Amino acid sequence: MLHSKPKEDTYLHKGLRKQLVQTLRDKGIKDERVLAAIEAIPRHFFLDQAFERIAYEDRAFPIAASQTISQPYTVAYQTQLLEIKKYDKVLEIGTGSAYQSCVLAELGASVFTIERQRALYDFVGDFFFLKNYPAIKRFYGDGYEGLPSYGPFDKVIVTAAAPFIPPKLIEQLKPGGIAVIPVGDDSGQKMLRITKDQNGNAREEELGDFSFVPMLTGKNK
Repeated sequence: MLHSKPKEDTYLHKGLRKQLVQTLRDKGIKDERVLAAIEAIPRHFFLDQAFERIAYEDRAFPIAASQTISQPYTVAYQTQLLEIKKYDKVLEIGTGSAYQSCVLAELGASVFTIERQRALYDFVGDFFFLKNYPAIKRFYGDGYEGLPSYGPFDKVIVTAAAPFIPPKLIEQLKPGGIAVIPVGDDSGQKMLRITKDQNGNAREEELGDFSFVPMLTGKNK
């Protein structure tokens, strides 16, 4: 488990975020709104104090419950694919540290996020920084089920690798909506973007190789 998180955002941290944004731009992230959101959010707040000096390196780090906070490039890439508009209703599978949730909320989305790890769900519930984003609604549950009583959603994002496209998540996607889901196993994962047309037909695009923790079924108490 993580024990303590830093709460001060200094000029040094802000300077490191500017460098991170430039790194992401150099790696091909073009959506300036996404880059601005990354620059606005103190990533070191989401990590144990031991990681504070390296929090703005473009790599994943461990968090509670054997999970990870995703590499900033991955967060930016998935967010860019979603084409977030203000007031979009977004279903997120895998709250994790809530960093991705905050990036989406910073862009003006209303975020419905599910976490299956009870320890992580409870830990994030005490996270002071989430008070800045009342548009984030957190749920403890099975990501494969989605949130049918709150749908349909404009966008769906999955932050763990599913062995297949979860059908219930696509059912909960509005016509005209976009889902971004890494699919695969330890031998390889592909980022998929699924676009649903106005008739409800889904079109898949395969967009590159990534590495995520596996998306598991059920809830972990």
